[in-house]
Amino acid sequence: MRFTVAIDGPAAAGKGTIGRAVAARFGFAHLDTGLLYRAVGARVLRGERAADAALSLTPNDLADPDALRTPEAAQAASKVAVIPEVRDALLDFQRAFAHRIGGAVLDGRDIGTVICPGAEVKLFVTASAEVRARRRLDELLLRGLDVEYQSVLEDVRARDTRDAERATAPMIAATDALTLDTSEMSAEAAIAAAIAAVAAKHSA
Repeated sequence: MRFTVAIDGPAAAGKGTIGRAVAARFGFAHLDTGLLYRAVGARVLRGERAADAALSLTPNDLADPDALRTPEAAQAASKVAVIPEVRDALLDFQRAFAHRIGGAVLDGRDIGTVICPGAEVKLFVTASAEVRARRRLDELLLRGLDVEYQSVLEDVRARDTRDAERATAPMIAATDALTLDTSEMSAEAAIAAAIAAVAAKHSA
């Protein structure tokens, strides 16, 4: 059985939390596609060309997700994600994952519009920039990083602009996606709404 759930939206909106919960509820595999771009970005920060890094990406590059969740890796990921050659190099990997037997949940920026336009369920998860910056700040502080709210907010807004305005696969909601604005929703409420949307299609 193949069943794909595509979850898109800006940084720190709750895509990953919702994606993991949906995958666990239905027994689907889960892929945070942002980690692919963060891994490429991390290698670029070490001096590699973005296209070369994307073409030679291996599972080892994703072995330590926490190391890829730094502000530097996030900014690098946003910059390499606008490069068509990088997106092309990672396209087949993501589509193969999406079509695996047993079901799959992918979260990112262009899953429902480019990677899996035929996904059975599409969600667009968003929240205000201020709320997302606060969430990201809390995550970074918990990991012991020395960051301030204003700098995190500026990073969030800069990423939003790059993601929405890039020429290749800009971040937009698919026309048939269910939008979840989590600005004033608890994680539990957002997860429940997503699970209900998937269950409606999965049992049909």
